[in-house]
Amino acid sequence: MFQHTRLNSDQNFFQKVKNLDYILIFCILTLSIVSLFIMYSTDGGEFLFHTKSHLIKLSVFFVLMLVISFFNIKLWHISSYFLYIATIVLLIWVSFYGIRVSGSQRWINLYFLVLQPSELMKIAVILCLAKYYHRINIEKVNSFVSISFALTIIIIPIILVLSQPDLGTSVLIACSGLIILWLGGVKIKYFFVSLITFLISLPFIISYLQPYQKLRILTFLDPDRDPLGAGYQIIQSKIAIGSGGFSGKGFLQGTQSYLDFLPEKHTDFIFTLFSEEFGFIGSIGLLLLYTIIIIRIVRIGMLSRSSFAKLFCFGFAFAIFIYITVNLSMVLGLLPIVGSPLPIMSYGGSSMLATMVGFGIVLSAKIHSKQVIA
Repeated sequence: MFQHTRLNSDQNFFQKVKNLDYILIFCILTLSIVSLFIMYSTDGGEFLFHTKSHLIKLSVFFVLMLVISFFNIKLWHISSYFLYIATIVLLIWVSFYGIRVSGSQRWINLYFLVLQPSELMKIAVILCLAKYYHRINIEKVNSFVSISFALTIIIIPIILVLSQPDLGTSVLIACSGLIILWLGGVKIKYFFVSLITFLISLPFIISYLQPYQKLRILTFLDPDRDPLGAGYQIIQSKIAIGSGGFSGKGFLQGTQSYLDFLPEKHTDFIFTLFSEEFGFIGSIGLLLLYTIIIIRIVRIGMLSRSSFAKLFCFGFAFAIFIYITVNLSMVLGLLPIVGSPLPIMSYGGSSMLATMVGFGIVLSAKIHSKQVIA
């Protein structure tokens, strides 16, 4: 789909600063500040653990994003396969030596950060496939060998993540990878065939789900079947969002959250608290902010001369869109609860780290938009 290109001249520091996308940086900074206020609200209007931790992570990872943006985009192209393999190794490591919480073994304790490698894989799989389709001959894109190799890149981490078990993250990794296949030029008919195959095999797949995963599906179909148990979270989420009304109850005035009706409000259900306090108007404003971010990423991809940068930017923009869509659908009861954080807003170091690294690579593509890669 994209033409291959060659490397050209470097820029000095001041030229790189000039070529940054300041609209994108401003939107990310604004989103970060909003997330801090909401995290402060989840702590009951006090500067407690979640707020302090969120502030530290945001500050460190925001600086990391800016540092990454000054790296030559060619560096990310060169290291793509290595980063993918390194993340695979981390996923294997966590399967044997990871921290187990509530029956899931997904985390590695680095002391300064509890790392979830599956979150990093969301970025690594986009980088790896972007490099693969950057180099492949367009005539070979739809060959059996080419498609099989690309699918293998996606399937290996999915199997490792499913074994943790983590169905939600594995689905997001699959979506991130498949969009790169489409952008790389794989014919749409193969996606339809895959979709039909998936639907036919769905009963077989469901039979292999964990009991708690089956329960989530049943709860999604009928939350009222267990309103004080499995359905409690989603019922309270809908009540909180609905009680926010048009303009919200006001900052620190959310009754559902302050009376502890909302479990896990600082993580995957952060939008529920935001919507209760700022209402429909605030929710639209938040979605508008996300929309501007996605549009700026797509614009950077369109301006980039390197097909690698184009593929990464478009893939990452789509991934952000999917993360937001899945999270909001989940808290609104339109999808089963799958454990998908809202980018930047939700509490969690690994998710924020992966997202900020992605933003950093996008900004690197902007700075080096005129650079071409062989």
